[in-house]
Amino acid sequence: MTTRTMATHETVATPDGPFSIVTRADGAVLASGWTASVDTLLARIAPDLRPAALEPGHSAAADAVCAYYDGDLAAIDAVPVAQHGGEFRMRGWAELRRIRPGHPQSYTEFAAAIGNPRAVRAAASVCATNAPALFVPCHRVLRTDGTLGGFAWGVDVKKSLLAREAAAA
Repeated sequence: MTTRTMATHETVATPDGPFSIVTRADGAVLASGWTASVDTLLARIAPDLRPAALEPGHSAAADAVCAYYDGDLAAIDAVPVAQHGGEFRMRGWAELRRIRPGHPQSYTEFAAAIGNPRAVRAAASVCATNAPALFVPCHRVLRTDGTLGGFAWGVDVKKSLLAREAAAA
């Protein structure tokens, strides 16, 4: 858990629309997604991690997003994130970062990877509550039948990200 302090926000243009990031002073991403609304991102941050104040600023995370969209899919891997949740969620968010671009998993495979193959709905909830989108690539998890399923930032964005990653894999 972290002390609530100042954080910065930034929005960069991407082919999938505006991408905003809320970052702690240490560079860890608290929340991110395809929106220009900082308030939308703040609502996704766990209360224990929500910053006390927010100001515009630049972050290395924004550089990583630009590099990702320029074809360096691994650029997002080293960006630190800050999340708060129970043991299952924390394991799940860590596992999402291990899914390689171009090799999506089904929710069933994802549930098994985090230790409970029957917990498919709980695994889906891990994805749904993931605040630092892209850096924790929940878009790489699909329905068991191979269809896209939902995505907080829209199925069109998910489809675009998966196509970009498949082409590069």
